[in-house]
Amino acid sequence: MQSLDQQVIACALKWHRQGAAVWLCTVLHSWGSAPRAPGAMLVANPQGAFCGSLSGGCIEDDFLARLQQGAFLRDSQLARYGEGGLDATVRLPCGGVLEVLVERLPADAATLAHLELLQRALAGGDRLIKQVIIGQRARLETARDDGPRTLHYDCDSVSLPIGSVPTLLLAGYSTVAGECLRLALMLGMQVVVCEHRDAFWQQLQTHHPEQPALRCVNQHPARYLELHGATAQTAVICATHDPRVDDLALLEAVNTPAFYLGAMGSASNSQQRLARLRRIGELDEGSLRRIHAPVGLPIGSKTPTEIALAIMADIVRVKNGRTLAATA
Repeated sequence: MQSLDQQVIACALKWHRQGAAVWLCTVLHSWGSAPRAPGAMLVANPQGAFCGSLSGGCIEDDFLARLQQGAFLRDSQLARYGEGGLDATVRLPCGGVLEVLVERLPADAATLAHLELLQRALAGGDRLIKQVIIGQRARLETARDDGPRTLHYDCDSVSLPIGSVPTLLLAGYSTVAGECLRLALMLGMQVVVCEHRDAFWQQLQTHHPEQPALRCVNQHPARYLELHGATAQTAVICATHDPRVDDLALLEAVNTPAFYLGAMGSASNSQQRLARLRRIGELDEGSLRRIHAPVGLPIGSKTPTEIALAIMADIVRVKNGRTLAATA
């Protein structure tokens, strides 16, 4: 299962290889009830075909009409829909406002290299930063681990992080893990499930057959992490309630740059787990602070689906660089 961003770039490459210029549009900011988040993309060709979305359908027709009338001929420019922007024939709902970066990519070798780099980044390669001086073609730079993870722009330039599709690594299978798996796929993530226990492996195989975005590995998660590690785009979740699985997986996971580590359990059980990891694994306080335990946002969740929702919402919060105070 490809994410929508991956589908957009794949479509852009297909049209480019057919000899067509393409227009790549990226949402930079939205206000009010504008329905698309920053980073959302759309690609269009001169015939008016498109892939992706800017507004959920409100302004695409207006953009495509302008494109076919000869607009957006600069290498890059900013477009604003809503108050103070383009005089569109349709309005965003409830007075929403959308600002968009529009790039014209001609059918040349530079565009091919640009799109192939984007495709690799979105498929799990190195994170990139797209740097644009308005009016000029964009350049792509490899992102540093300590580099920016949020976009910045003004009327003269845009700096836009482009990351690989996040991966959810489930250290062991359980009912809650199964619900996390389902939600992660809906969010466009890649999912890896490591399960070495025969009974749970059979449940996993029965309820979640493999698909392009899901990989099931018949191996203890700690061993998998020891052999393969986890990237900075990975969230590791332990949701088995079995310390022989969860604790060992966490001891390996803290040695990786994974952006999120979480373990399910009550507040009391979580404190006992952290004490074990401190004592047995000799983890320092910095490593222990990386572990979200109890995992998930405090939404009073009770059912497996509610617990999974709390877990996945917290992963998305951290991925998007939001603090708990900022979400209040």
